[in-house]
Amino acid sequence: MWTQAIEDAVAKTLRNIERFGDKFPHVSLNGTYGLNDNDDWTDGFWSGMLWLCYEYSGNERFRQAAEATVASFRKRMQEHVVLDHHDIGFLYSLSSKAQWIVSRDESARQLTLQAADALMKRWREPGGYIQAWGRKDDAKEAGRIIIDCLLNLPLLYWASEQTGDPVYRNAAAAQAEKSRRYLVRGDDSSYHTFFFNPETGEPIGGATHQGYSNGSTWTRGQAWGVYGFALSYRYTKNPLFLESSKRLARYFLNHLPEDHVAYWDFNAPVHADTYRDSSASAIVAAGLLELISHLDEQDPDRSYFQDMLLKSMTSLVERYATIGEEDAEGLLKRGSYYVHGGISPDDYMIWGDYFYLEALMRMEKGLTGYWYERE
Repeated sequence: MWTQAIEDAVAKTLRNIERFGDKFPHVSLNGTYGLNDNDDWTDGFWSGMLWLCYEYSGNERFRQAAEATVASFRKRMQEHVVLDHHDIGFLYSLSSKAQWIVSRDESARQLTLQAADALMKRWREPGGYIQAWGRKDDAKEAGRIIIDCLLNLPLLYWASEQTGDPVYRNAAAAQAEKSRRYLVRGDDSSYHTFFFNPETGEPIGGATHQGYSNGSTWTRGQAWGVYGFALSYRYTKNPLFLESSKRLARYFLNHLPEDHVAYWDFNAPVHADTYRDSSASAIVAAGLLELISHLDEQDPDRSYFQDMLLKSMTSLVERYATIGEEDAEGLLKRGSYYVHGGISPDDYMIWGDYFYLEALMRMEKGLTGYWYERE
C-alpha cells in the first residue's frame, strides 16, 4: 500500500513541475492549486516535496526543480520578501537546508544560516519568546506566540550545531519551554496562540486565530505540537518535551472520529457538513514516527502510537488520497486552511501533501524529512 501511494505521489509531483513552473503552490480552490511568487509562508513545502522525490527516485528533474526553488529562496532572502514572521523555519529547513542535507552544497548551508539569523531577529525581550507575526513595532502582534513555531525551531537548533554558537539553541529551547508552559493546557489540549505583555513579558492569556473558539482545540495546532515537541526533544533530550509530545498525541488520537482522520477543530459541532483537516492528520502521522523513534520497547505508549499511526495512514491512503486520479494536482483531499476566514476549507493543502509524503517515505524507505541532520 505504501509503495503504491509513494509512486502515485511521485508521479503527480513530477507532473506538477510543469504545471507550476517557477511558481509555488499554496492551497487549492475546486481542485486547482493557487500559485504565488515565493512570498507566502507555505512555499518551502513544495521544495521539500521535490527533494523527497529526488531522494526516492534519483530522477534529475526533481533535483533541478528543487535547486531552482532554492535559488528563489536565496533571492527572497536577499530582497527580504515577506519575512516578517516566524515561518522562516518552514521556508528554509525544507529548501536550502534540505539541499545541504542531500548534496552538501556549502552555499545552501550558508543560506540556511542566514535564515537562522533572520529568525533570531524575532527574539523578544523581556518576554523571552519568538514573536510569531508582524514587525517588532506592531502593537497588536508584538506579544503573540503560536504553537506552529515549534516546527520552525529546528532551524535554530541546527544552526547551533553547525556554528557551535549556543545562542540559537538557547532561544529555541526557551521558546519550546514557553510553549509547553502556556500553550499546552492541563487536559493535554492546546491553545493556538498566547499573548504576553511585550513590555513586561507578563502572560495575558490564550486565544485562537484559526480555531473554532479561544477555548477550543484547533487540530492542526495540536498536530504542530505533537511533532514540534518531539523534535525539540531530539535536539535537547529534555524529557519534558518528550512528555509534552506524548500528551498532545494521546489527546489528538483519543478524539479522532471513526475513520481516524481529524475534523478541523476538536470542539467544532460535528454534522454532515463539518470540515475535515486531513493535513492535521498527516502532520501527526509524521510526528508520531518521530515520537516513536524516541520510545523504547518497554514504553506503554509505543504500541498504541504504532497502532494508531497505521490506522490513520491507512485511512489517509484509502479514503483521502487522490491515488488513481491522474489529473489531480494534490495528494490529499479534504484539508482545511482557514475555516473562519472562508479560505479553502475541504481542498488540497501543500503542507498536507508534504507531511503525507514525508510520513510515507519514512515508513517505507526510512527517509526522514529535513528537520535535522541524518546519522
